[in-house]
Amino acid sequence: MALISARDREILRQRAQLQREYASSQKNDIILKKWQAQAEGRRDSPPVRFLGSNFRNEVVTPRLQCEGEQARGIEAGLLSTLVGRELFDDDTPISPTFNLSWHTHVRPFGLASKITRADGVNAKGFHIDPVINDLAAEIDKLGGGSFGGDREGTARRCELVEGLFGDILPVRMVMGSLSGGITNPLVHLMGMEAYYIAMFDCPDAVHEVMEMATQVYESYYDFLEDEKLLAPTNGFAPLGQESFAFTDELPTDSVTQTTQCWGFLESQETTAVSADTFGEFVFPYQQRLVDRFGLLSYGCCERVDDIWPDYLSTWSKLRKLSVSPFNDEPRIGEYLRGTRVVYYCKPRAEFVTCDGPLNDEAITAYFKGVCEAASGCLFEIAQREVGTIFGDFERGRRYVRLAKEAVDAYWHP
Repeated sequence: MALISARDREILRQRAQLQREYASSQKNDIILKKWQAQAEGRRDSPPVRFLGSNFRNEVVTPRLQCEGEQARGIEAGLLSTLVGRELFDDDTPISPTFNLSWHTHVRPFGLASKITRADGVNAKGFHIDPVINDLAAEIDKLGGGSFGGDREGTARRCELVEGLFGDILPVRMVMGSLSGGITNPLVHLMGMEAYYIAMFDCPDAVHEVMEMATQVYESYYDFLEDEKLLAPTNGFAPLGQESFAFTDELPTDSVTQTTQCWGFLESQETTAVSADTFGEFVFPYQQRLVDRFGLLSYGCCERVDDIWPDYLSTWSKLRKLSVSPFNDEPRIGEYLRGTRVVYYCKPRAEFVTCDGPLNDEAITAYFKGVCEAASGCLFEIAQREVGTIFGDFERGRRYVRLAKEAVDAYWHP
């Protein structure tokens, strides 16, 4: 493990001190009350966040001061924690601890994907170069999914961070939501068109590969339990789709079973198939994984309105549902109104990513519709899928202000 220079150590300690100050602030207390209300199923003031994960080259990388590679990695983590609050004045809660997770991994299939990505700093597009061209004929290539953990590597990282600034930000072991994605890694191996055709041409092979991946995840969950590699998924622990795991239904300290943890599932690759097709090829396998979770966060950018009545609504463990703009949002609001399922709004991004000045009227009108659709629901707004703000932090701050003003004016508990 590389040594951290005295200069880099001092920079990291200053970053850690800044996080501690944010965590100890009165503003953080106010924000935490919003998250606690959500955790307890109370329809209080919804949190509004502006996420910088897709434009780290504007909000993190240029602000790095450390020189050593290892130190820069830790500094990037500290900076990322504060992006929402420090740059955009949003409702990101700031932890008084430096949260780490066990280094574990799971791969549902035995092949690696081949992806060609677009050039350019802000480019997000990519092309899948299939490594599976005929699922029925090549299904044996997909076997050999794997999982594992690095207990020693995690321990070394904990020791390093504690030595750097543990007196300022103590290390706390947490865990992100348990993963169980199948359709995404499968499509990355064969391409979307081939995957859709396979459901028609060789349905038995699709079922076989779904079963294969489900068994890998089930064995992975057993491994985490047997090796005591589980950690709490509560409070500041990260939840799928960049939310937080605040809840009053799961342990905040030690956990020994996956049924004490949040899980996260999605199947955006099947957004264009019928609800019945989803029910045939995806839902039964997701159900087995849901049975291993304590609570569930569901969805990415797919439509969930059509699969709610017969499928998603049957999951009593569901507590957070991703609602992208591709949905009939008022319809989702009707489904979730009065329940403990959070309407996790992921607004359209073009209002802030299109070049030129912000159109305040258009943004307010859009959020008015979203807030009216989500009235009566547990509600959370997280602006994701932002590719650039053109390096203009005030642009993001103004967008957050407009969203919050719309919530105050148009959302009703």
